[in-house]
Formats: sequence, structure tokens, C-alpha cells
Amino acid sequence: MVQAKTEMKERARALRRAGRTYDEIVAELGVSKSSVSLWVRDLPRPRRAEHARAMAEARWEPYRRKQEVLRQQTKAMAAGEIGRMTDRELFLVGVGLYWAEGTKSKPYRLEERVTFVNSDPGVITLYLRWLALLGVEPERLRFRVMIHESADVEGAERYWADLVGVEVNALEKATLKKHNPVTVRKNTGEAYHGCLTVRVLGSADLYRRIEGWWYGIVVEAGSDSQQKCPN
Repeated sequence: MVQAKTEMKERARALRRAGRTYDEIVAELGVSKSSVSLWVRDLPRPRRAEHARAMAEARWEPYRRKQEVLRQQTKAMAAGEIGRMTDRELFLVGVGLYWAEGTKSKPYRLEERVTFVNSDPGVITLYLRWLALLGVEPERLRFRVMIHESADVEGAERYWADLVGVEVNALEKATLKKHNPVTVRKNTGEAYHGCLTVRVLGSADLYRRIEGWWYGIVVEAGSDSQQKCPN
């Protein structure tokens, strides 16, 4: 009996800290208002705004949980639709990935070099697999971390070195972004590792081929759509 009363008291105190009113605690626990008052009278009275926010969160939480389950189910189903990738599929995906995220030569600045920068470890892994498919030897690759100077630079270097399978001392000197105190950064915390730059040495010919492959994809996609369009 004493234990049950103690547990009820702790639940009442937890509810009060969450912003519940006396009446709400009484309704949820089925105890008297005098008991609730005795148990929680030393706790600060919840502010109206905090109480309203707590109530809104409580109402929306079941919906959020349901949506999260549906979200994960959709992702799992979509992942299963991919199946086993052929080398040709990986080749085409890699061309599109590079042209979207890699550095490109400009008419006003001719730089035919294969350099790729990204913060997503999955993207980096896919990109390296694509380079291997193209026959790019590991010794031709150079890696460099780009990260805010206020972040854990050494931790980020260890993270990326482990991902790509090299020693930390094999990385080029990190590029540090100057900290701007006016800017409110959201990419912080343990999950923030900055970006990894992947550079291919002696890559002018490879760059020209990538540009040609991309042009070929665009032409083929355009001709296919024209064939399907009614006159």
C-alpha cells in the first residue's frame, strides 16, 4: 500500500513538472485533489504558455508516432524496390551524382579536374565505389576535411579517415571555415563532421569523359521524351 502511494506521488510530481494542472492530475491518476496538492505543492506552478505547449505536445505525440512509423515503412519499401545494382546502373548513377555535386570547369575558368565535396557519408561511399568501377586507383585519391574551426576537427578527421579506409595522417591539411558569431549554426553536435573533399590526381582526361557521359545522358533523355510526345 505504501509503495503504491509512493509511486502515485512520483507520477503526480512528474505530471506537474510536465505542466499539468491539479485537475488534470486528479483526472489522470484518480486521486483526491488534496493529495495532489500535498504531493506537488513544493513544485513551481506551471506557466500558462508552458502548460498550453505541454498539452499540445501531448495531443500531437500519438499522431507524430504514427507518422514516424509510416515514414519508416515507406522508406523501407522504397529501399527494397532498388534491388541489386548492375555495373551499368552504378555507372549512370555516378555520372549524375558527379555532375550534380562535383566541381565543373567553366568557360571563364578552365579547370578540368575531378574533385568532389560532400557531407553525406553514404554519398561519399557511393562516389568512391563509382571511381573504383571506372578503374581509378586508390593511390590517385587525395582526401581533405572541410569543417568549421569551432567544431571537433580531429574527431572529424578520424571519422572520415575511418570511412574511406585511410590513416588520419594520410589526409591533407583540413580546410577550416572561419567562425562567424552572428551566424546561428544548426550543423553542430556530435553528428557534425563537416565535408570531405575527394580529389583525383591526373584527372583531366577523366573529367572530359565525365562531361561527355553527362552530355550523352542528356541527349538520350531528350530524344526519348521527344519520341514519346504525340504529334
